[in-house]
Amino acid sequence: MKLEFIPLDKLTVSKANMRYAKKAPDVSDILPTVRTRGVIQPLIVRPNCEPGVFEIVGGARRFHAARIVAEERRAAKPASPPDAEPLPCAILEGGDDADAVEASLIENLARLDPDEVTQWETFTRLVKEGRSLAELVATFGLPELTIKRVLALGNLLPRIRDLYRREQIDAATVRQLTLASKARQKEWLALYDDESAYCPTGHQLKAWLFGGASVPVGNALFDVEASGIATVADLFGEDRYFADVGAFWTAQNEAVEARRAAYLEAGWSDAVVVGPDAHFHSWEYEKATKRKGGRVYIVVSPRGEVTFHEGYLTGREAQRARRRDGENGGDTAAPATKPQRPEVTSAMQGYIDLHRHAAVRAALTGHPQVALRLMVAHAITGSHLWSVRPEPQSAPNDAVRESVETCRGETVFDERRRAVLGLLGFDPEEPTVVGGNGDPYGIVGVFLRLLALGDAELLDVIAIVIGESLAAGSAAVEAVGAEIGVRMADWWQADDAFFEQVRDKEVLAMLVAEVAGKSVADANAKEKGATMKRIIRDCLDGTGGRAKVEGWVPKWMAFPPDAYTTRGGVGSVKARALVVAALTADDEPDPASPGAGALPEPDPEAEPAAQPEPEAVPLAA
Repeated sequence: MKLEFIPLDKLTVSKANMRYAKKAPDVSDILPTVRTRGVIQPLIVRPNCEPGVFEIVGGARRFHAARIVAEERRAAKPASPPDAEPLPCAILEGGDDADAVEASLIENLARLDPDEVTQWETFTRLVKEGRSLAELVATFGLPELTIKRVLALGNLLPRIRDLYRREQIDAATVRQLTLASKARQKEWLALYDDESAYCPTGHQLKAWLFGGASVPVGNALFDVEASGIATVADLFGEDRYFADVGAFWTAQNEAVEARRAAYLEAGWSDAVVVGPDAHFHSWEYEKATKRKGGRVYIVVSPRGEVTFHEGYLTGREAQRARRRDGENGGDTAAPATKPQRPEVTSAMQGYIDLHRHAAVRAALTGHPQVALRLMVAHAITGSHLWSVRPEPQSAPNDAVRESVETCRGETVFDERRRAVLGLLGFDPEEPTVVGGNGDPYGIVGVFLRLLALGDAELLDVIAIVIGESLAAGSAAVEAVGAEIGVRMADWWQADDAFFEQVRDKEVLAMLVAEVAGKSVADANAKEKGATMKRIIRDCLDGTGGRAKVEGWVPKWMAFPPDAYTTRGGVGSVKARALVVAALTADDEPDPASPGAGALPEPDPEAEPAAQPEPEAVPLAA
């Protein structure tokens, strides 16, 4: 082969090319690079029957990307020459189509996507050469967070990077190890090498790194930079934690003592520090001004957060103060007396409570908006009559857990949960809204906050609360998904954890038929499961010379779901059967009866039913 630069208008895509199709291929992944650096890797071409024209055997996507860039530049500068930047091409000698097909196949299969460690090595070299993060984003067309994640691998010891490259440790473990110092990484490697020792991985690793408790930098009352205490950033560089928790507490206690001294100097009668092992319940105290002897209570949480409660006295102290002031006609010199008899008996109190309860709940029927807010408060905090627990989302293994934690659905829900936590005045780092987050006033405190919210904000809260307490795998999930028209392709894409769980050869053959066609499935029916999975991946990614399949989800995950065989055992299909039975049967279905509520067999020739687009749920302001 010889190398030449050939103008765009002298190139066409050969029918022998693996990527030949009437429709232009997706080039969104390489377009930013072509815009920035042009086409670097030569196309493989051969002479066409028309003089001076060449057909592309390998490199069709680079050709299409170059055409787009050329059109963009012509639109920006109409007077510029049409083919100012010809493409580098390696010209094959004349031969038959078999030679061209073989060259196309080799050109496509010989490429292997670099792993994250190889990407880190490359990005690091570019940074040392002076490339900024913004330039890397523009050049490679990758999200900023993706590049930050790759660069964070530089915090790891070479051996840990090598373990990750060889897939001997997972991404969740690597994510936590990027927080560790080199010394802690060496300690972890020692545990990893010791077969008799417990080596923490995944999410358990964070607790091991921080000795059971991690303290965010934002909780410090002191100047962190001036203190010199080492901090570590998370994988994305957005959250920081103290590397030395002991040093943090030393500095934090000094800062708390300095604030306490400032309160005393300002004229408060006392400033009491309530440590992490004690509690401050505001209902046990009464507000009192500085002039009337009010104290300041400085509450320090186990995570180092500090809250200042100004102007409080205990209930007994407040009562004594009122007597001194003559508000109740009391005499401070009067001898102590025995406790007075209650004004009402316990039976009378029961009479009062039940009648007031009857009146309130009857009147509440005329105020559904208030009733709704009270119900939500109960769902959030619970009571001796209510028991509401968040769905634990227990995963069968680390791979499934990681897949769910990083999926689009969980990311969107977590973003909106944080907004609701802020709306209710809770710590946005709390894992759930359900549970009340230690509100000192319980249901009443949450209820009063909800009364202050508008209807739109209340609906945001309700959506999060019911989402947290919606049981995974239940018929309720099935009914809701069908009612609001959830389109799983908008929320899910096949990942490594999915392919790891699919092991049934019969089912794999049917998945291949769905994405690649029945002829491909029949031709590969006796192949190994790994080969079938590779075919499915190629169809979903548009690699290996296969047309890209958009929006595919397996039947089990769609709304409504379906099974591939008649063997049963698909939980989502069982849940759907219960929903159908509830919609169609006069009598309650018997879940134990064979085929109760079973769905009719799908018609393999029928077109799949179109699903409505999911309605966007606005975040609370």
